[in-house]
Amino acid sequence: MLLHMFDPESLRPERVRPLSRGEYARMVELGMFEDERVELLRGVLVTMSPQGPKHLRITGWFGRELVLALGRSWDVFQHSPYAASDDSAPEPDISVTSPGGSLREQPSAAVLVIEVSDSSIAIDRQIKSAIYAEAQIPEYWIVNVSGDALSVEVHTDPTSHGYRNIKVLRDGDVLRPSRLVGVEVAVRDIPWDR
Repeated sequence: MLLHMFDPESLRPERVRPLSRGEYARMVELGMFEDERVELLRGVLVTMSPQGPKHLRITGWFGRELVLALGRSWDVFQHSPYAASDDSAPEPDISVTSPGGSLREQPSAAVLVIEVSDSSIAIDRQIKSAIYAEAQIPEYWIVNVSGDALSVEVHTDPTSHGYRNIKVLRDGDVLRPSRLVGVEVAVRDIPWDR
């Protein structure tokens, strides 16, 4: 969002000082953002879009379905910071990681990340997709609830420049996360309008 408000080049010879993930974590510990929903993307604090009822419902549904399907074999986090890089701590709607991480550290080894996207679709496709690919997250889903689109974009094969493969799944298709053997989610079962 900040990057759309002004052109950093207009500050020359000055520059924008990015925050590190460690600095951001310390600010959170100090309670600086208790009344705000922010995340760190590329060293910039970004205010997160408010979550509407559809967003909350679908995020909760995915969280419940994945916990039921995975049991105790994986940790399923909702709206939790993810230690993607030294300058990014996005808060995906869902992240699935190996169980048993440290209580003092943010998750940093997800096998699946999900963003439920409405007004944030551009950020999720461009900025977060690149961050998740660089972090080598093998699979990233964007659940697109904007307008009549109602689809799930499945991003796989991460590189340092983004994901090589992107498939769009719609009603009639089934989501099968590559690292979560036996998990299947029918796109039609997602509570699009409930």
